[in-house]
Amino acid sequence: MAFFSFFTFFTFFFIAARISESTRTFTIVNSCKDTIWPAITPGGNFTGSGFSLKRGQSTVYTIPDSWTGRIWARTGCDFDKDGNGKCKTGSCGEVLNCTGPGSRPSTLADFTLGSIDYYDVSVVDGFNLPVAIQPSGGKGNCSSAGCDGDLRDNCPPELAVKEDGKTVACRSACDVFHTGEYCCTGQFDNPMTCLPTNYSRSFKQVCPAAYSFGYDDPTSILTCSSADYVVAFCATRNQKVCSYHDKQLTCSVVDSSKASTLVSSISQRWQNLILTAFLFILKF
Repeated sequence: MAFFSFFTFFTFFFIAARISESTRTFTIVNSCKDTIWPAITPGGNFTGSGFSLKRGQSTVYTIPDSWTGRIWARTGCDFDKDGNGKCKTGSCGEVLNCTGPGSRPSTLADFTLGSIDYYDVSVVDGFNLPVAIQPSGGKGNCSSAGCDGDLRDNCPPELAVKEDGKTVACRSACDVFHTGEYCCTGQFDNPMTCLPTNYSRSFKQVCPAAYSFGYDDPTSILTCSSADYVVAFCATRNQKVCSYHDKQLTCSVVDSSKASTLVSSISQRWQNLILTAFLFILKF
């Protein structure tokens, strides 16, 4: 019986190791001055998520390496104990846990994971917060993507979303005017006719490493292989932040005067795996 327990123990952790090899670790960081409510769209075996992060906090998720989806932050939210409520920007209905895309305008961190990962930060659907993507431990180009600037500071009045006299988000020209030229639809739905507009140029000037219109691929989409990722809100692309890679959390902050304690939580899936193994072994 002891041998069986020993064999079961190592069989389980061999399986767990195989599972971990088929997942990626995403560290979500809040470098903003206020609480945010990040959201992750479902895909593959991942059911999606929504949660709050106070200033200086981070959390860790394991996501299938075949996942295609996006991560964004909601702002100005008020949820009750059952997870029902509303947000000023980025809401996905009136629930904390998102199972679908968020509302415009919101800054998006887009991912298509596979043997080669494709990732970008997009302001095509508008802007609500700066965000940066930093690959960790990958192979290939693996450059940082992001929107370092804050489009709310100089958002054109016709695109501005106001709350108590303050610009809380900046809409896209497509979202406001609904024309083929701005939305890259109809006769404009190809790289030859979908060209930068004055609005997208102004977005690109503030966010040179982000998608600013539908066919902005050459300067905005990036690739990497076998990487984990840090998605940091209100951070710059060259700012070092905490990341979780190879089961180790490593933190490095460029400006120590702005450093804050990051609270990291291992994904619920991994915790459940370990608990299940422990309980199973106790039976023998």
